[in-house]
Amino acid sequence: MADVASAIEIAAPSNLVFAFFVPQRMPYWYVAEMESCFEVQDGAAEFALGLKVRIRGRLGRREVTHTAVITRYEWGRALEWRFQDAYGVRGLESWELETVGVRTRVRMRSRYAMPGRLAKLIDWLVTRHAVARRNRDTLARLQRLAQRG
Repeated sequence: MADVASAIEIAAPSNLVFAFFVPQRMPYWYVAEMESCFEVQDGAAEFALGLKVRIRGRLGRREVTHTAVITRYEWGRALEWRFQDAYGVRGLESWELETVGVRTRVRMRSRYAMPGRLAKLIDWLVTRHAVARRNRDTLARLQRLAQRG
């Protein structure tokens, strides 16, 4: 199982940063290059433990979808979901927020497993580096949005 961790400090309080961790705002910063859409079970306005979320978007010409289930949600502190996509990739993504003075440290972790031996080799050579870059870009977008207030 691959485990990719990234972190960033944001010059904003954690309650302001966490305001971006709602289904309506996450597409602005979470994998924004996919032009993603979040479809939330029962049209919920906020995440909640056990809630199902379908995330879909486009990467190049390919439509990408995966379903996530919220496994941890502590307003202002943490969001975590387990996911599975149409290609058999399963994993967990989590974000933890920590107040550091007047700033907020956000830690993002992506843990995933790709099916098959060839996929594991490709992951080791390519995918984990792409996931790390994607996570850094994602956190940088969140930082820009949150620091604008």
